[in-house]
Formats: sequence, C-alpha cells, structure tokens
Amino acid sequence: MKILTALAITALFLSGCAKKNDTPEAIKQGVIRDISKSFNVSNMDVIVDSVSFRDKEADATVTFVVKGGNASQGMSMKYLMERHDDGQWYIKSRASAAGTAGAAGGSGGAMPAGHPAMGGGAAPDDATHGAAAASGSKLNLPPGHPDLGQ
Repeated sequence: MKILTALAITALFLSGCAKKNDTPEAIKQGVIRDISKSFNVSNMDVIVDSVSFRDKEADATVTFVVKGGNASQGMSMKYLMERHDDGQWYIKSRASAAGTAGAAGGSGGAMPAGHPAMGGGAAPDDATHGAAAASGSKLNLPPGHPDLGQ
C-alpha cells in the first residue's frame, strides 16, 4: 500500500512539473515556434530580457538581434504569453516595447534615418518610398528585413 501511495504522489508531482514550465527558455521556445510561422528566425538571436509569470500567463520582453549583432541595435517586443494544457507557452498578444528603434507603428519609438513610415506612408525625407507603397510595388528593404506584407 505504501508503494502505491508513493507512486501516486510521484506521478502527481511529475505531471505538475511537466505542465508548469515557467522558465525564460520555455518562453523563448514558444516565441520562436510562433513567430517562425511568419518570419525566418534562423538568422536572429532571440533574447528573453525579462519575464514575469502568473498562473497560466506571462509578460515577456524579448529582443531580436541579427545573429552575432549588438543587442542594443535589436528590436524589442513585449508579449503576453499563455501556457496551454500541453505545458508549452504560446503568444497570446504582442505590443512593441516603447522607445525601441523597431517600435511598430511609430508609437513611442523612432525609426532609423530614412526608414519608411509604418502604414505605407512616406518618410519625411523620401517621398519615393510612399509612392512605391501606394502603387503596390515592393519596397527596397535591407537584407534580412522582415516582409512588411505589402
């Protein structure tokens, strides 16, 4: 009887540990898995800057940097992550980290000099990018830049 009780307690403990994968590495793997559906992340370093866990959700700040690049030149994103019943973390929603060069939509972040404005408009010093976006043609993006969906 003692052996059955010990086995039952061990099984409960192990099943709880398998589902409660609250580590920065688990968050990183979830982010990579989810964004690799839309972007090629093989040329990027993914760095979990901070994460705070609460039950089945977590707030994470993640920086994306060109492989071997300087983290200060990367793009930071804030993610609301959700742990599913399989124990893995999935992106529930995202928002740009304020004050970073890669802030989407320009809300709080400055774009690099000459970068086209988000939303298809032209950068103040280069009207040709806006014309290209309006005509439906592709923009000339730097190598490794994610597709803007235009």
